[in-house]
Parts: sequence; structure tokens; C-alpha cells
Amino acid sequence: MIKEFVNLYNNLVNLSRNKSLFSIFTDKDTFSDRILILLFHFAFFLRQYKGKTDKEYLQKFFDYFFRQIELSIREIGYGDVSINKKMKDYINVFFSILDKINDWNKLDNEKKGNILAFYYKLKDNHEKIVNYFNDFEVYLSKTSLKSFTKGVINHKF
Repeated sequence: MIKEFVNLYNNLVNLSRNKSLFSIFTDKDTFSDRILILLFHFAFFLRQYKGKTDKEYLQKFFDYFFRQIELSIREIGYGDVSINKKMKDYINVFFSILDKINDWNKLDNEKKGNILAFYYKLKDNHEKIVNYFNDFEVYLSKTSLKSFTKGVINHKF
């Protein structure tokens, strides 16, 4: 199961490293901005697969996912107190994202853009990023969870 989690995590990280996507979100290339992009991908991922997958499996992956983020923060060199604070902040942001995208399909593009703008200083055009996440959600609906666990794949949507 650990290898599956590694592949799932690496697939989400791979999606979050999309340079054209990153340039829409922010002008800066900071760790926090990259984590936010990753958290958005993970939120859409969980939203899509929560009804189709065993809850215990997703909970174990959730725990693994945030453990990997914690390890990344440690590698940067933060101390234990800072790590605990940052992890608490990231988990709170993640649950906030989950809450706001819960009805994503029912929202118009302007409201979707406002959700994304709440977390990022988006450039003028929200349409590209909204379309990206609309397409990502359709892609997730057409892609089985199993395909994410077999290895890092080249996502095209």
C-alpha cells in the first residue's frame, strides 16, 4: 500500500508542478504557493474519489499526504515549533478549500474564480484557472483511482 501512496502523492505533486498553471497563480515561486496548488489538487482529488473509494484507504492516504508535506517542511530546515504551526495552518487551509469547492459543479465561473482568488493573488484573468480546475475535475471523473496508484503518469486534460 505504501508504494500506491507514493505514486498517488507523486502524481499530485506532478500536477502541481505544471509551470503554465503556476504562472497563472502567482509571480513568485515560493514553497507556500506550491503547497497551496498541491492542496487544491488534493482537495479535488478527495472530492472526486470519496464516494467511490474505501474511506479507510483515503484516510490512510490523507495521513500519508500530510506526513509528506511535514517531511518537506523539515527538509527546508524549519524547527519543530514552526513545523507544528505551519502544518496546522496548511491543514486548516486544506479543510477550508474542501468546504469551498464542495459544490463546485453548481457554481458559475465567477464564483469559482472568487474561491481561487481568496487563496491567491490571481492575475486579472480568472478564466484560465477556473477552466483548468473544471477540466481537472472532468479528468478525475474519467480516470480511475487505480491508474494513479500504478506510477507517475503524464496527465493530459
